[in-house]
Amino acid sequence: RILTAFTLAVCLSSHGKAQQQCTNGFDLDRASGQCLDIDECRTIPEACRGDMVCVNQNGGYLCVPRTNPVYRSPYLNPYSNIYPPPQAPGPVPNYPTVTRPLMCRFGYQLDENNQCADVDECASDSHQCNPTQICINTEGGYTCSCTEGYWLLEGQCLDIDECRYGYCQQLCANVPGSYSCTCNPGFTLNDDGRSCQDVNECTNENPCTQTCVNTYGSFLCRCEPGYELEADGVNCSDMDECSFSEFLCQHECVNGPGSYYCICPPGYNLLDDSRSCQDINECETRNFTCTSQQTCFNIPGEYKCLDPVRCEDPYIQINENRCMCPAENAGCRDQPFTILYRVMDMVSGRSVPSDIFQMQATTRYPGAYYIFQIKSGNEGREFYMRQTGPISATLVMTRPVKGPRTIQLDLEMITVNTVINFRGSSVIRLRIYVSQYSF
Repeated sequence: RILTAFTLAVCLSSHGKAQQQCTNGFDLDRASGQCLDIDECRTIPEACRGDMVCVNQNGGYLCVPRTNPVYRSPYLNPYSNIYPPPQAPGPVPNYPTVTRPLMCRFGYQLDENNQCADVDECASDSHQCNPTQICINTEGGYTCSCTEGYWLLEGQCLDIDECRYGYCQQLCANVPGSYSCTCNPGFTLNDDGRSCQDVNECTNENPCTQTCVNTYGSFLCRCEPGYELEADGVNCSDMDECSFSEFLCQHECVNGPGSYYCICPPGYNLLDDSRSCQDINECETRNFTCTSQQTCFNIPGEYKCLDPVRCEDPYIQINENRCMCPAENAGCRDQPFTILYRVMDMVSGRSVPSDIFQMQATTRYPGAYYIFQIKSGNEGREFYMRQTGPISATLVMTRPVKGPRTIQLDLEMITVNTVINFRGSSVIRLRIYVSQYSF
C-alpha cells in the first residue's frame, strides 16, 4: 500500500509581494524572502513505518514500499532524497527510473535547460508598482521603490523638500526630486554644491578708489587721510579741512588734495606749528624805506616812517618829542603848558574792556589835585579815562576797534591848586596805529 502526501506551494501576497506567507510544506526564508521546501524525511521522526521508505518531495513527502519495484524510481530525482530506516546490512534494492515534470516555486519558471530561473517581473511588466514608483527585480520577486529625491508614503512617491532639512548653507530652492543651492551676494558656491565661501572682493578688481577692506560676505572702502568717503561708499573725495573750523590757521587756510596748509599775510612769518603767524619787525631787520631823518616804527604786519616832531608857534621844542608853551608868552594863556608826543600800536579787534595806556603826573604840588580827561579824538566813544589814583589815570578801550586805522587822542591832565588859585594843563598827544589783523 502506498501512502502519499503531496502539497503545492502557494504564496499569498499583500501589497505586491511586500509580505509573503507559505503553505504547508514550505518555510519562509527571511534572508531571501522566498518559500523553501521543508525536508520532512529529516524533520519528522519515523515519517514512514514498517517497510516504507520516506522520499522527500517539493512541498511534501512520500512513503514508498522498499520491496515493490514498480514504485521504485519515479520519485527518486536530483531534488529528492530517500531516508530508509535503520536495517541490517544486506543487498541494496534497485528501483526502475521513471521521469515526471519538474515544478518551480512562485517567482521562478523553467528555462531552456529545464532549470528553475528567476522571473524578471520588472522587465515583463508583470509587477504592481505605482506609476510614480520604480520596479526593482529581486530573486523570486520584486520591490517597489522611489527615485532619489522622493520618498514612499502610502504607495505614492512624494517629493522630498530638501530645503526643510538644511541641505544648503545659505539659499535653497526646492525642485521636484532635487534641490538647488545658491549663495548670498559676496559668497560663492563650493564644489560640494551646498556650502558657501566668502569672496574676497579686494583681491581681483579693487572696487574702491583708494583702500579696500574685505569683510565676511562684503567689503568696505576706506579713504586716505585728508579724504572722505562719498555717499556711494566707493569713491573718495578731498576733504575740505578749512571748512571745518576757522581756528585751523591763524590767518588763512588753503585746502589742497588730501591736506591743507596755512599762509600768513605780508609782514608775517609762519611759525613752526604751521598755523601761527609772527610779525616781522622790519625796523630790527632794517628792511624799511625810511629816510635818515625819519624814525622807523614797527606795527604788526608793517611799519611806519615817523617824521621828527615839529612844535608849532607859540610852542617851543624842549626835546625830540616834547613842546612847551612859555608862560611869559601871552598866546600861551589858554593853551596847555606842555604837549608830549607818544606813539603806540594795537592789534585789530582787541578784546574789551582793555587798559591800553597809563598817564601820571611827574610832580605833585602841595594843595594841588589833578583831573584827567580825553580832550579830543574820541568822537566814536571807543575810549574813556579812569582815574586810578590822586596823580594817575588809565586810558580804557570800551569798544573793539578794527584796523587798519590811525587814531590820535589828546589826553589832558588838569592841575588845580586852590591855595594859590592856579589852574593849568598838560597834554599827551597819543597816536595809536591799529593793525589790519588780530595778531
